[in-house]
Amino acid sequence: MTVRVRFAPSPTGMFHVGGARSALQNWIFAKQQGGVFVLRIEDTDAARNKPEWTEGILTALEWIGISRDSYEGPYFQSTNAGEHRAAAARLYESGRAYYCDCTREDVQARTGSKFQGYDGYHRDLGLAPGEGRALRFRTPDEGATVVVDLIRGEPTFENKLIEDFVIARGDGSPVFLLANVVDDMTMGITHVIRAEEHLPNTPKQQLLWEALGVKPPVWAHVPVVVNEKRQKLSKRRDKVALEAYREEGYLASAMRNYLMLLGWAPSGDREIVPWSVIEDEFRLDEVNPSPAFFDEKKLRAFNGEYIRALPVDEFIEACQPWLTGTGTIAPPPWQPEEYDAAAFAAVAPLAQTRIAVLSEIVPNVDFLFLASPLIDEAAWAKTMKDGSADLLDAAVAAFEALESWDADSLKSTLEAVGAERGLKLGKTQAPVRVAVTGRTVGLPLFESLEVLGRERTLTRMRAARLRLV
Repeated sequence: MTVRVRFAPSPTGMFHVGGARSALQNWIFAKQQGGVFVLRIEDTDAARNKPEWTEGILTALEWIGISRDSYEGPYFQSTNAGEHRAAAARLYESGRAYYCDCTREDVQARTGSKFQGYDGYHRDLGLAPGEGRALRFRTPDEGATVVVDLIRGEPTFENKLIEDFVIARGDGSPVFLLANVVDDMTMGITHVIRAEEHLPNTPKQQLLWEALGVKPPVWAHVPVVVNEKRQKLSKRRDKVALEAYREEGYLASAMRNYLMLLGWAPSGDREIVPWSVIEDEFRLDEVNPSPAFFDEKKLRAFNGEYIRALPVDEFIEACQPWLTGTGTIAPPPWQPEEYDAAAFAAVAPLAQTRIAVLSEIVPNVDFLFLASPLIDEAAWAKTMKDGSADLLDAAVAAFEALESWDADSLKSTLEAVGAERGLKLGKTQAPVRVAVTGRTVGLPLFESLEVLGRERTLTRMRAARLRLV
């Protein structure tokens, strides 16, 4: 038997990080088993679906390493509508489903019998198909449905507590439960690996598989992803869109490493590991069923480690979208002609050790490409106090006299200026940094001045001195 797994997102919004984790788990499992990863777009919610969301799914999958030539599909659920209706008809004809014309108010009025929700009122009334009549599955009265789950063991559901659920609406259109089952059958899916939130639907779906005469797939429900308050990640409340992390400057390699740790860990006391190790060691039956905390601070730290591990030329290339404003990245505060690739290459090794996401490169190097620095007024007020004017005057004079404009000469010269005033280097260089870069923190000052050049450095220091008059 060839293992076939599927990832079945709905194109109704940005790509959720929890969905990205499920996709990776399915993809790796299929590769380990020599199987097939199937992508199915569940697009039957016509009112909310948009073509750009579908393209967003494909692009996001490719970004995290699931290339378009490594899976079967994408298939679209809407194209299988005929099979959905045919399955509903077979269930009705075999007596496993019946029609019901109860309104929502009717159901609510009779809630409280041995059934949860709908009480089976139309089970034996023999209602024929008709306008506005929903088709309900006839749940067994006795026994239990046991879901054999690779992660959760054998959750057991008493059949008497499962209501006769709707499988086709009053207009004849099948609901998600039935469409999902029929699609999996049609595509020969052998293993369903999905989020824990779908577990309550699983006994109903397993009953449908059995009623349609097909052996159910192997189930594996991975843990729900939660925020720091242990609440399920929500699009309305939490930062969950994979695209948002990509545009902020998270590396795909860091993101997919971190996502795979949500409920699982590689061997040994380590978390940041080569992708080849994850592909080799990941096991579904080792996934922890407890909720998995999506810790953005930890992800950020991961990303910083991955950035620092890049060869410098790859780091320079990775920063280009933020430096040039290409793709979906917002343009930087300088004009395209102001960007100096050679100047950036000179400071790139310094910047690489100081940023955790690639978007942070812009405030770290903007002073190199702008005609005048963007002044942080709070930093100015904190730094430019009594004595700053005199210090800038002395520093300008000393820098003008330098024969060699290099980091070491600049540092020793400014140290001497400070020593004459009883100041340590940290206090001495603060006004110079704000005058030249506009901020109190940033790249190493003297290396930055070397790249900026004598003329631009002195011009900015003189302008800051005039502002202090």
